[in-house]
Amino acid sequence: MICSMCAAENPINGRYCSSCGALLQGQRDLPPQVSYAAPAVPYTGPKKTSGKAIGSLICGLLFFIFPSSIAAIILGHLSLGDIRRSGGRLTGSGMATTGLVLGYAGVSMIPILIIAAIAIPNLLRAKMAANEASAVGSLRTIMTAEISFDDSYANGFAPNLEALGGNAGDQDSCDHAKLMDPALAAGQKSGYTFSYVPTGQPIFRESAKARGCTRAGTEAFEVHADPVTRGTTGQRSFYIDQTGVIRFSIDGPATVDSRMLGQEFIHLLPGVSHQLKIIRWQRKQIQMRKHARGHRIAEL
Repeated sequence: MICSMCAAENPINGRYCSSCGALLQGQRDLPPQVSYAAPAVPYTGPKKTSGKAIGSLICGLLFFIFPSSIAAIILGHLSLGDIRRSGGRLTGSGMATTGLVLGYAGVSMIPILIIAAIAIPNLLRAKMAANEASAVGSLRTIMTAEISFDDSYANGFAPNLEALGGNAGDQDSCDHAKLMDPALAAGQKSGYTFSYVPTGQPIFRESAKARGCTRAGTEAFEVHADPVTRGTTGQRSFYIDQTGVIRFSIDGPATVDSRMLGQEFIHLLPGVSHQLKIIRWQRKQIQMRKHARGHRIAEL
């Protein structure tokens, strides 16, 4: 027990102070003396940059690589701990902090990259499907335009796609019938290129000349629709000829021997049944062959 009068130490069970004789009963112990150490002198010697901080910064710059982001975070935390405990002997806290920020940014991008990896292929497939549907629709438009061209000018089928197109402000004629979109008449639309090839005998009737035709038509034709970049703007190629049958191929250009997509005339006139349209088409083909045969006989 500490005497409150002279601060002398006494036995715990003592009654009087052995030094001053003061009564110890009822006295309280003095509070412990707190010793204050002298403040540490700042380190002024040579300093060294933390290697872990440098590694954290380098790995952080490669944050787009997932393992590198994890390494940047680990090295950044370790280097900051070493710098705090070094007493000023290590530097590089700025590099460690930068590495940490980049590392956490790389980790936060992982969900975005996963979503993008799933969504982008689906969007690409949806775009290709839309382009393929547009290409089929364009072939049907060409087929309809060919029928209208022959009905209007009695010169067989058009010699090329340009004859079926035309600008909005121009007068429709045999050379520019304005029966379809100018972009389609130019040969490219919605990621597909359209190649028109006349395959039949040339037809140049007097009645067509009277209607302003300056070029011969044709008895038959074929149109090839191929994607501009296969696998990106479309996968399948398509084919149509004067029969109106659309065919397709997955691996390369479609031909008359390719698989059939559908065998019907689209864009039927209101109130006209499908069978009547087929009969009308067959009769027109027979008449065109008769006219062509008559021209050849006349030339002989």
